[in-house]
Amino acid sequence: MKLMTIIGARPQFIKAAAVSRVLARDFSNVQEILVHTGQHYDINMSDVFFEELGIPRPDHYLGIGGGSHGQNTGRMLEKLDGLMAQEHPDWVLVYGDTDSTLAGSLAAAKLHIPVAHVEAGLRSFNRRMPEEINRVLTDHIADLLFVPTQAAQHNLRREGVKDKNIRVVGDVMYDAALHYRDRARQPMWFAALQLDAFILCTIHRAENTDDQDRIRSILAGLASAPLPVVLPLHPRTRRQIDHFGLVLPDTVHVVDPVGYLEMVWLESRCEFVLTDSGGVQKEAYFHGKSCITLRDETEWVELVEAGVNVLVGADTQRIAAAMVAVKPVSLQLGLYGHGDSARRLISCLVGVSADDEFKQ
Repeated sequence: MKLMTIIGARPQFIKAAAVSRVLARDFSNVQEILVHTGQHYDINMSDVFFEELGIPRPDHYLGIGGGSHGQNTGRMLEKLDGLMAQEHPDWVLVYGDTDSTLAGSLAAAKLHIPVAHVEAGLRSFNRRMPEEINRVLTDHIADLLFVPTQAAQHNLRREGVKDKNIRVVGDVMYDAALHYRDRARQPMWFAALQLDAFILCTIHRAENTDDQDRIRSILAGLASAPLPVVLPLHPRTRRQIDHFGLVLPDTVHVVDPVGYLEMVWLESRCEFVLTDSGGVQKEAYFHGKSCITLRDETEWVELVEAGVNVLVGADTQRIAAAMVAVKPVSLQLGLYGHGDSARRLISCLVGVSADDEFKQ
């Protein structure tokens, strides 16, 4: 079987690492063609992940990034259409909710190539988020939907997706967390900060970075942090802070984007996490840390229901209050499977590859 994997952004590199590792080790009958769209084109946010996660270099690099959502998706769709016609994959595998995810799904569907979607069924129910549009459309294009939780399965059932197309396999991000936790490494710059304890923060979503009032309110909330804040600053966020003429609080230590193994180190050693990232919400849980989410909703509702994640939006007072009320986290909750999600989804994909009855 020939499998074409489409990736383009940081969380997808991590997920693909877990799946590609199991493919290479245990499924010699599957040939994986790895395609990197170039959606994340900064070397600190792309190339470094391939190096430290041990992902094979992409078979194809499309070099697409830096444009608007529409521009990126359109250019990816055009190039992927030609590439799929050239490679003739049996399946196209996409991850998550990025422009690369949607473009890969659309290109495959128009060429009548079956699509498998990893991390299907997530819903924030906020259609203003580009990610929400991407994930909904991809789910209704895909032939096989690998969901991480029962809640995600419920979302798909409610939208009319047939049970025979859905597989609950757990979360491959948890596979990755277990595999890489002993390989985590301290960032070279960390010792110079001389911090005994710290809070970890990431901010990158357009709903925050492109709204002057929201980003100002978030920074004001960080000013009341009870501990120093380490903020690996996304290029988008840095540009917008400068554009709006905002000043970072003295409590915040700004650093460049970090690699995954450095992020694991920071997540496992911080006191708690503030983020607007979907992936980092889960990673905080995987490393036993409470999370304060700088969004008004989340697709990871089970974390909120379990009391290990609190939604504060961009409200200064709610951010400040949440930072003094963090709770301990118990991994005994077992929310995302048992660390064997990659094997489960590959076994499923191989098992149905010769059976058209599952198709919608």
